[in-house]
Amino acid sequence: MRQRTRVAQLAGSLLLVSLLFSSCQVGRFIYYNFANITDYKIFPSRPLTGSSAPFRFPQSSRPNVPNALTAIAPTEQAVEQFLKDNKTVAFLVIHRDSIQYERYFNGYEESSTVASFSMAKSVTSMLVGCAVEDGLIKSVEEPLTNYLPQLKQNGLENVTIRHLLQMTSGIEFNESYVNPFGHAASFYYGRNLRKSIAKLKPEVAPGTRFQYISGNTQLLGAVLEKALAGKTITTYLQEKLWGPMGMEYDASWSLDKKKDGLEKTFCCLNARARDFAKLGRLYLKQGNWNGKQLIPASWVQESTKIDTTQGSAWHYQYQWWFPSNQGDYMMQGILGQYVYVNPAKDLIIVRLGKDYGDAGWPGLFTRIAAKY
Repeated sequence: MRQRTRVAQLAGSLLLVSLLFSSCQVGRFIYYNFANITDYKIFPSRPLTGSSAPFRFPQSSRPNVPNALTAIAPTEQAVEQFLKDNKTVAFLVIHRDSIQYERYFNGYEESSTVASFSMAKSVTSMLVGCAVEDGLIKSVEEPLTNYLPQLKQNGLENVTIRHLLQMTSGIEFNESYVNPFGHAASFYYGRNLRKSIAKLKPEVAPGTRFQYISGNTQLLGAVLEKALAGKTITTYLQEKLWGPMGMEYDASWSLDKKKDGLEKTFCCLNARARDFAKLGRLYLKQGNWNGKQLIPASWVQESTKIDTTQGSAWHYQYQWWFPSNQGDYMMQGILGQYVYVNPAKDLIIVRLGKDYGDAGWPGLFTRIAAKY
């Protein structure tokens, strides 16, 4: 009898574990144990197609190790060891449209895919700018409930698209990446973003404080989806940017679920380092790609200017981070994914990594820029 009881208990435990890992966000959180740059392998996704005639950055005729790096490590070999020791998998420096420095580490190479994490927030902002230009979204001053009327019952009728872009919506959201029951885990590992979005509620009045939360960007994605009226966000990215920019490689955007999935617009654009660099180049060129205006210059300017009105923070605007007040800006993702842009120096830096390490990347980028 005891033997049968133990067998029944074991069977019940195995069933519980099976259900936990197969269908529950907490189970997936425990199993995968924090985000990894290979997470594009664990989620369903929609494909982006590289160009048959891609744009390629030319190699500089005089490539060199950036001076700021040699100040940290005196030889080229020491620089490479410094980058490798700080969990870097890709490091590119592009000056005046030419690659000055390009290295890959820790088993990665030029063709290796890396998950963007929150760098995708900046791309979502790009697409919102395109949608405004195309007349699909009338204005950033529109309330988000013009597109998601169901959120009126939650008290979000005063939240505008601008509030979402500036991270001043006042929405209650737990951004913790170590809490399996928090909003971030639900959005990242959950399988129904639309349902999760429908539960969001206000915490403070919109336009009164800056708070970086992924819920804002996923709401932008939901607005985009509604505005596109049947076209997927990935398809829109392909048509508006990925194709026209001549990306070198195929890529993808991760979804919450395979059937009728919604793009995780707060994260999860999966691409290669050189193609991430092109996104920086597009903003460096004020939205113009080799003579074709893909994003309005006014949108780029609005996205990258310092603004402290209505609760906005000086260091963040329209899903872009500002490492200084000198006109530079960057895309940024957890574990140290960066695309840094310095228009005054005509400079782009891409750093992708398995973790941040101890390099203090934004400060290092500004020191590198100062040497050009």
